[in-house]
Amino acid sequence: MTDTLPQSQPAAAPEPTNGPFSSLANRDYRMLWYAGLFSFLSVQGQLVLRGILAWDLTESDSALGVVYLVFGASMLVATPIGGVAADRISKRTILIGCQIALFAVALTMGVLVLSDSVRFWMLPIASGVQGMAFAFFAPSRMAFTAELVGRAQLGNAISLSVLSMNGTRVFAPFIAALLAGMVAVGIGGAYLISAAISALALGFLLRTPAVAPAAAAASMAGTAPVRRGPFDEILDGLRYVRRHPEVARIVIASFFVIMFGFNYVAFMPSLVADTFGLDDVYLGVAMAVSAIGAVATSLPTAKLADGPSAHRLMVISGFVFGGAVFALAFAPSYGIALVILLAVGGSTAMFQSLSNTIALTASDDAMAGRVQSLLMLSFAGFGIAAGPLGLLAEAIGRRQAIAVMGAVAMLAMVGYSATEGRARTTDV
Repeated sequence: MTDTLPQSQPAAAPEPTNGPFSSLANRDYRMLWYAGLFSFLSVQGQLVLRGILAWDLTESDSALGVVYLVFGASMLVATPIGGVAADRISKRTILIGCQIALFAVALTMGVLVLSDSVRFWMLPIASGVQGMAFAFFAPSRMAFTAELVGRAQLGNAISLSVLSMNGTRVFAPFIAALLAGMVAVGIGGAYLISAAISALALGFLLRTPAVAPAAAAASMAGTAPVRRGPFDEILDGLRYVRRHPEVARIVIASFFVIMFGFNYVAFMPSLVADTFGLDDVYLGVAMAVSAIGAVATSLPTAKLADGPSAHRLMVISGFVFGGAVFALAFAPSYGIALVILLAVGGSTAMFQSLSNTIALTASDDAMAGRVQSLLMLSFAGFGIAAGPLGLLAEAIGRRQAIAVMGAVAMLAMVGYSATEGRARTTDV
């Protein structure tokens, strides 16, 4: 149902500039950016805590995969509906509801751990709730960004949004792992700290404006098509992408690159603990190093994302990401793995920023949420693939399974480049 309550208007955006932080001059976007910063800080910490718990309780790669499988399955089911919701009702309302759910997950897990009541089966449930929340959170946040800053600074704003996500990866995993290993805090206390940070994110969301979505504005103006059910709206989104091959190619390539390549994250706890024989603090360091690489490329990407080189940089970063994951599989030592993780983090941040920017720029405002939901299905695929990849790791070896992930990501970019080249030749 469309939100028909009176809507405030976003603050007038300042004149666009070319600085790497230019979109943060927009007060409304700044509130959204701060909310995302603290939300990701909380979630990144929980990601590590959940991995540590799963490994401590089971010492099994397949168990780690199951936790991510449930996350992906819940996203797969809910993301298309989340995209429709983002195009039909207030994105602010969606984001606030999702943040409350994320806060509740962190608080509940903290209480369960501290009371010594946690069991492995609770981890997939927590993962599933978080996946459902992200299914609505992610497309709404990206589409809300477009509403707040306009298209002139969309690439800059999206790059800074990705920066907030990757910036938290610099220290959140390390701090979470460190807190989990401290007797005075432990995993339960770390979860409660994560819940407090999540509540802070909610406070910033409450300071963002309630902007009428494009579909609602069109309805009030009498120019919108007749409203139908949510599944019809989902099909409309799929038809829209099919009619716009430039969007479809990015959605498909991103799906395979993220679904397989990004699964290196799921195996980091076992790679550090079992392959390299190190403790949880070293896991935090590894995750932080990957995030440092992401931050290092985020600011240059923010400056270039609205320029003519964006498409070429997206293709290059996708290839580098797949190749770096492939190289990680054969890292002979922890130190060399850290060097490779710099490239992994930097290339994935650039690929995510540019693929989202290019897809959103090529999409109509009324379809922005659904296009973003289709891009987010890659993270659903990432979670779903983690389960089978965990079984593959136990069957052929952890290093070999990680090599398969990187190889598939590179092949996806080969396919994208080939189809993109044919399309340009046909256009000429």
